[in-house]
Amino acid sequence: MDRARLIVAALIALVAIVTYFGSTSENPLTGEKQRVAMSPEQEIALGYKSAPQMAAQMGGLSQNEKARALVRQVGEGLAAQSVAAKSPYKFSFHVLADPRTVNAFALPGGPVFITEGLLRLLKSEAELAGVLGHEIGHVIARHSSERLAKQQLTQGLVGALVVGSGDYTTAQIGQVVGSMINMSYGREDELEADALGIRVMAEGGYDPRAMIRVMEVLAKASGGGSRQPEFFSTHPAPENRAERIKEAIAKRFPNGVPEGLKR
Repeated sequence: MDRARLIVAALIALVAIVTYFGSTSENPLTGEKQRVAMSPEQEIALGYKSAPQMAAQMGGLSQNEKARALVRQVGEGLAAQSVAAKSPYKFSFHVLADPRTVNAFALPGGPVFITEGLLRLLKSEAELAGVLGHEIGHVIARHSSERLAKQQLTQGLVGALVVGSGDYTTAQIGQVVGSMINMSYGREDELEADALGIRVMAEGGYDPRAMIRVMEVLAKASGGGSRQPEFFSTHPAPENRAERIKEAIAKRFPNGVPEGLKR
């Protein structure tokens, strides 16, 4: 009986590993080889199917037409004038009614959201472009599809662990370890989205240094010492991201940021 259980566990683990490592695709916009769980068409379908539910969880869409028009105008301009226009994704930009939560996020395939709570803290159109450019970066880098592939691998290996050991406690430990592994990838995703956001901003006509000011806003909004340690967060601490953003701007513009960009 134990041997049969181990054979089944090995097969489950093998299927999970083969599926994960067999799903390699090259991102034509970043040149990165990625392991993804969905096609671009599936990402778009998932994103737009889940968008209404996500909006409802955060108080629904804002009724502030001026704010909605501004976010739509800046977002659509970035999507049309930057590398994002070469992607297959269908971008749309929305304001959430939540006045207390300071957040922005993108769903697979193109829906981008920003809360009223974050929007009211931004002091310029360029800062808004920094937030939206970052979220566009997540979409074109296919981070959601990468995370889903990693989660499927983790779930498969945890399932194999349960079958092989028959010990639920072992499964709980495996899930915790798996979650920490997946979170570490999330930190790198954020930094990659920052770098892509710099490119999107500049191509869209905005000074990418505005993203540094966004980090200052986020650092202040996080409440200083009340923030959990960076290691246990999918978002690197804003002050650390600011340094990486400065490095990315210097790398992209070794002769200095071009004149004439909106600040």
